[in-house]
Amino acid sequence: MKKLILGTAAFALSATFAMADTVRMGTEGAYPPYNFINDAGEVDGFEREVGDELCKRAGLTCEWVKNDWDSIIPNLVSGNYDTIIAGMSITDERDEVIDFTQDYFPPTDSAYVGAAEGLDVTSAVVAAQTATIQAGYIAESGATLVEFATPEETVAAVRNGEADAVFADRDYLAPLVEESNGELMFVGPNVPLGGGVGMGLRESDNELRDKFDAAITSMKEDGSLNELLIKWFGEGTATY
Repeated sequence: MKKLILGTAAFALSATFAMADTVRMGTEGAYPPYNFINDAGEVDGFEREVGDELCKRAGLTCEWVKNDWDSIIPNLVSGNYDTIIAGMSITDERDEVIDFTQDYFPPTDSAYVGAAEGLDVTSAVVAAQTATIQAGYIAESGATLVEFATPEETVAAVRNGEADAVFADRDYLAPLVEESNGELMFVGPNVPLGGGVGMGLRESDNELRDKFDAAITSMKEDGSLNELLIKWFGEGTATY
């Protein structure tokens, strides 16, 4: 789960959702398997399936909107869409500006991936996506932080030698390590960050939050949320 660090609360504008309208689901579309754009140009992934099912259970009509990560909270608050469903961890800092549903993905670890074993991550050059908790963690760790706008660029920095390692959600990195044929590997310790992934909403949209909370609860109770977690992240992923 990516964790956005808020740079400002200045975008905390009032934009109230009308329950009769279509719910616009904002996502990044660049963080597989959480969310990505498929060959047909449509939002796909774990969160697309979860979001569509939540809308169905809540009796809502939903459409998907793609937005870059670094402006995803400001554009929610200013009314460009009605929810964020984009691998966003629930944090106290974010909760000062927006509201959250309960988590639909349990808390998991962040991890380091490099191109060589024996790396001292505390003194290495480490890539992280800008405006994330991972970037904030590296900045305070003693390592040298290099930031990039997209997750793909952070991994590319390791492949081309710009960085010794990338630090990101382990669930995002694991498939890349598996597909790299030994080119990439986990290095350093796992690091628990964040408090699970939830849907972000404007603080004024209590009714909408309650509808999605009830739908998430129902998916946890009938096991369907665990089925989607395992489908997209494998048997070893955290479940409810």
